[in-house]
Order: sequence, then C-alpha cells, then structure tokens
Amino acid sequence: MRLLLFSLLAAAVEPVLSRALPPSNHVAHEKRGYTGSGRWVKRDRVAQHLKVPVRIGLKQNKEALEKAQTWLLEVSHPQSKKYGQHWTQDEVIEAFQPTTDAVDQVKQWISEAAGVATHRITHTDNKAWLAFDAKVEELEALVHAEYHEHHDESSGRAVISCVSQFNIDRLSDQYHVPKHISEHIDYITPGVKGIHVHSSDLRKRSWKAGHHGGHGGPFGGQPPKRRPAPMMPKNSTELATCDIAITPACIQALYDFKPLSPYAKVSPNNSMGIFEEGDFYAQQDLNSFFTNFTSYIPNGTHPTLDSIDGGEAPVNTSDAGGESNLDFMLSIPIIYPQRTTLYQTDDLNYADGGIGSTGGIFNTFLDAIDGSYCTYSAYGETGNDPVLDPTYPDPNGYQGQLMCGVYKPTSVISISYGEQEQDLPAYYQERQCNEFLKLGLQGTSIFVASGDTGVGGLAGDGTANGCLRNGTVFSPTQPNSCPWLTNVGATKVYPGRTVFEPESAVVDPAGHPYRSAFSSGGGFSNIFPIPDYQADAIATYFADYNPPYPYYFDGQYNSTGLYNRNGRGIPDVAANGDNIAVYLEGNFTLEGGTSASSPIFAALVNRINEERIKERKGSVGFINPVLYQHPEVLNDIVNGTNPGCGTDGFSCAPGWDPVTGLGTPNYPKMLNLFLSLP
Repeated sequence: MRLLLFSLLAAAVEPVLSRALPPSNHVAHEKRGYTGSGRWVKRDRVAQHLKVPVRIGLKQNKEALEKAQTWLLEVSHPQSKKYGQHWTQDEVIEAFQPTTDAVDQVKQWISEAAGVATHRITHTDNKAWLAFDAKVEELEALVHAEYHEHHDESSGRAVISCVSQFNIDRLSDQYHVPKHISEHIDYITPGVKGIHVHSSDLRKRSWKAGHHGGHGGPFGGQPPKRRPAPMMPKNSTELATCDIAITPACIQALYDFKPLSPYAKVSPNNSMGIFEEGDFYAQQDLNSFFTNFTSYIPNGTHPTLDSIDGGEAPVNTSDAGGESNLDFMLSIPIIYPQRTTLYQTDDLNYADGGIGSTGGIFNTFLDAIDGSYCTYSAYGETGNDPVLDPTYPDPNGYQGQLMCGVYKPTSVISISYGEQEQDLPAYYQERQCNEFLKLGLQGTSIFVASGDTGVGGLAGDGTANGCLRNGTVFSPTQPNSCPWLTNVGATKVYPGRTVFEPESAVVDPAGHPYRSAFSSGGGFSNIFPIPDYQADAIATYFADYNPPYPYYFDGQYNSTGLYNRNGRGIPDVAANGDNIAVYLEGNFTLEGGTSASSPIFAALVNRINEERIKERKGSVGFINPVLYQHPEVLNDIVNGTNPGCGTDGFSCAPGWDPVTGLGTPNYPKMLNLFLSLP
C-alpha cells in the first residue's frame, strides 16, 4: 500500500518536475491568489496558434511620480508663486511618460524572448503602453506561463489569463519576466488580468426607490432614502420651514449668496460637469421644480448632454431617477444662467445592471474626457480592466467603439457615485487616483459625495453590516480616499432650528425618517496615506479630539484596531444633504444623501470660477490646499457623529473632523479669498 501511494505521488509530480524552471534572472511579476470563492473556474488551455492582443503597461516616469504631488501643490497652494499656472494635457503626457531607455529595453526583451519583430510593436500616443498581437505560444515564451480559459460561473463570461507553469507557489498563478524588465513595466495583459474571448455595480450616494437588494443591480443594493414631503413651502422664498424641506431659498440663506440675474453675461466655457450612470433626469420634473421654486429659470432649461458610450438622457417622467433630478435641481438654481454639462456614462446594458455588468466605476468616464487614459485597442481589448469595466462595442447595447478623449473636461465636476475601497483592487484605484491628480494639474476641480453609511458600508457588502474583518472595522469609501479630489460630507438643519443657526452633521437612525440609517460618510483610507496639505489638520484632530477606538497603521486592518491611523482623511468639506425638496415622477418629495452635498459645493465653486474669469484669471482647480490653509472661509460644524460598524463613529469637533471635514461653504468669504489669489 505504501509503495502504491509512493508511485502515485511520483506520477503526480513528474510533469511538474519535467518543466524547465524560469531563468534565474527572472522574477514573478504578478500573482493571483486563490480566494476559494469558486467564481472563476480554469478550463481548457488556449490553442498555441491563437492570436491575442498583448498590452504591456509601462511604468510612468519614476521621478515624475515622485514629483507629482509637488507639481500639483505648486499650482494649487495659495502661497506658491506658481498658483493657478495649470498645465496643458500635452505637458502632463510629456512629464509622466517612461524614459526612452526603459522603452527600448522592454522592446528588445519582447523581440528576443518572443520573436516579435520590433515593427510589430506599437508605442501608444500617450506613451504608456507597448502593444502588439502575438500567438499564444509567443506570449507563453515571453512570460513563462500557460494560458487557459477562465469562466465566471455566475455570469458565464470567459476570459483568457495565465496560470503558473511551475507550481512554485501552489496558492497563486503568476508570470515571470527578467528582473531588469520588471522595473520598467506595470503589468501585462493577458496575464493575471485576463482578456475577453468573445456597469455597473455602483453605490449611489442618494438612494433610489424600488431598487432591489444584493449586488445584481447598478445601485449596489442600497435601500430607498426618500420620503413623502409632509408639506410644501408656501412660496419660493419661505425660510421658516427649512428644517422640514430644503429649497433653493434655504440653500441661499445657509451659504449667504443670491441667485445670479437670469440676464447676466456669463462665459460660454464655464459649464459645471455632472457625472451620471444608470440614472436619468426627466425634463418635466425639472420644469415642475423651476415653476414652483425658481421662476426666474425658464421651463425647458436643461444640461448639455455629453453622451459617453451610449449614455442617454432625458427620459420620460415615469422613468426618472432621483439622483439625476436631484443633481440638476440643486446645481442649476445656484449657477443659472451658467450652463451644466451632463456626462451620461455607459449604455443601459452596463449602467442599468444588464447581463455582463461589471464592478468597475469611472474608467469609461475618464477615457472620454482624457484620451491619454485610453490605450491601444484590438479584438475588443482596451486599456480598461477587462473583467471590471465595460467592453465596447457591446453586442447588447452601444455598438460604437470605446470613446476616448471626445469631450473636454469642465473646470468643475461633481460625482455622487462610488463604492467602498474593499470593492475594487488597489491598483485600479491607484491608477484612477493618478488621473485625478493629472486633471487637477490641468485646472479641474473634482467633488465627490463622501457616502451615506457613516464609518461603514452597506449591509451585506463584505460582512453582514458592511464593515471589514469581523464586521467591526470601519470601511472607507472609494474614490474618496484619493487625495487629489474634494470629498463632501452631509449636514442638516435639525427640527426646530433655522438656516441662521449652525448646521449639524446628518444623523438619521433607521426609520427616522428613512427606512435605512443615514449619516455622513467619513474616516481614513486603507490605501492612500495622509497628503501633506492635510497633515496638520489631522494631527490636530488626533491631539485634541482623539477618537475612543483602537487603530492600526498602513492599512493593515486584518491585525487589530478599527481604523487606519495614517490614512488620507475623509471628507474635506460638507454641505446640506437632508430633506432636499425635489420633484420625481411628477410628485413633490424629499430626498437625502451626500449626493445632494456634492453638487451644492461644486456649484458654488463654479460661480467662483465665473467671477475669476471676469478678472481674467483661470479656474481654481484643486482647491484642497487653499481650504486647509484657510479654514476660516468655511462654517465649522461641531455637532453630530457618523455611526456605523456597531459604534457611534467619529464625532464632529472644532476644525477638521472625519464627519464634516472643514465645514460648509461661506460663499462671500470663499469668493473673496479665491479672487485674491493669482
């Protein structure tokens, strides 16, 4: 029996031992660990003669990446001599492109190891990728791995990706490259990341009625956060009922500004951009809102549509979405007669949770406003993640090619969508964060809603209560943890209070008044460290108002503690986000969410840009360094918490806090400050 067992074991390992190990100067460049979920199942090996599109991502210039934060602060810090001297897109590409020597070394390796002639290798216009078509046998020789089909058992989708030839590490698949080449390349596809062989699971930061649970739809399973209005204000200027319903007049009173004259001369180039996906505005609802609350805005006023990869709007009233209606009913009254631009992203198949929907977010949007974010495309393979992002042409929807660089980004963009950090790979978030930095270098201000679940996530996301590890560790939001955008938390006029008194952070327990609890998203990133501009504010918060929870460092939440002590703090600022008066599907109702807070703050910055244009100055761009240097231009919020993960969450405090950031806008003070800058 023992002899038979030995014979079987010898037979089992013999094929592995017979394979040549990778050369000694090679290293494992990427690994895919086995999670045990069983979602992706390895099947047949790919035929050796099959041609596949190969893309090798080149690491951006190391010196440039090290200097990137400095460059952004140079054009964003109020004390910098280069403040406001934003870069052109060509200058950004030139600064970040890999060195000529690095490109030549990688090309030589491809040619020698795989027999691919250099004339077959394309260096993309954005200088970030080498692309070529190769037979599978050439690719396997290049990276010392085998390629198999992998099938997603839940959706039926199939990709080609590598498996380890050597079983050196039985817990992962991997591919190998020479050590000196590994220093120059980011990743290879197909590799650990597969390509298709033939969006999105979003969490909207304002909740949509009738949405189903789970992860099958575009809103990530969020319950409704909308309720019938108990009353309608008597007139459009009513301020006595702002604790019940927030109207444009209430917002004007809270942040001390007046609407522009409808006949004001405004710059045709100063439009406010708003991102939407899987949610659509209805013109009739907008008209009803204008008629009842902003009679100076004519019916028919609407955003300019920049349709991305089949995005459509407007829709019939019966199909209206609370998110889109909310965004435009808040922003248009603040900036009119300035324009708004709608970035309606992705066709219905992806955006509305159809078959083949993915878990990624923002990549197709970033493609459309910056062509350098796109890469070489062949056989349906693009620069986006082939598993996480939509693939165009879409046989079930938009038949065109992926849109790359077709729209110029507006100087202000508001985003009210997002996920949790845990939902997407770190590399995916880091790549996007670099793009947000580059947009900031070019003078674009990006505002993002901080989330509606306090320090946690959605129930069922990660754990039963949406928190990390064993359901107790705080779950940061994404893309909010990126340091190069401005996160906006939510405040509220509490019952019995007026718009002339300080606001408080939103704390709405489940059932009061919404079915699900709502509090301002905030906390500390597990991926990105504290940026320089925020370091003093966070240090002061910890020194004077230290949270009563154990913590950890460097994002290592599987050890001990509830939050990351040295992570980027969320949010940066705040604005009202509860009991917002809207029209939806022809009915007057109230909505809540940081989805309201982001467009309010963004719209006021868009107005500031307009005033700077009058003085022949440029856009304010990335505003965080200015605000952290001058918190006096904001209304400090000192009351409220953001519960989650079985705790009370963090508490508001004087100065910056991880609930409402630095506070809400004081428009006159903000305007004077930014007009005083170059």
